[in-house]
Amino acid sequence: MKYLGLFRHAKSDWVDRDQRDFDRGLNARGRKGAGLMGRHIRRHDVDWDCLLASPAQRVRLTLDEAALGVDTTFDARLYLAGSDTHIELLKELGGDADAVLIAAHNPGLQDVVLALVSPEHETADFREAMVKFPTASFAVLELPIDDWGELGAQTAKLVHFKRPRDLDPDLGPED
Repeated sequence: MKYLGLFRHAKSDWVDRDQRDFDRGLNARGRKGAGLMGRHIRRHDVDWDCLLASPAQRVRLTLDEAALGVDTTFDARLYLAGSDTHIELLKELGGDADAVLIAAHNPGLQDVVLALVSPEHETADFREAMVKFPTASFAVLELPIDDWGELGAQTAKLVHFKRPRDLDPDLGPED
């Protein structure tokens, strides 16, 4: 059995509209949400063996605020990557890890859930994640495989999905 965690970067700072997308940081809500979700992830019952992350500034700052304490590999291929790239990187970089966490962007992370979860495992959490995978959301997929090389379409079960607003209503959608 393998576990795949998906952690979307926190709310971006759009104050400087001329700034490159890759270099955008976090706003105050983003910093608060990243810290809250970091505490949640650390308390979750999966011990993450490694973390694969986009090198974009907002992902780096999310991880700084989250303080997960997991060995991190930054890979430029995760910047705005689609589900195929995520799956390829897991096969390539997952190694012997039983639990891999990815910190990256949407729509790629949401598409990973859609690509990997089997129809018979479409739970209420799955439906919520498909409606919207908001900033700083965290999902865990359980995969009935022994090796990341076996990773394929629709083999997973989404066993956990949390958004910042689930833990702090003040971090819900802005009016």
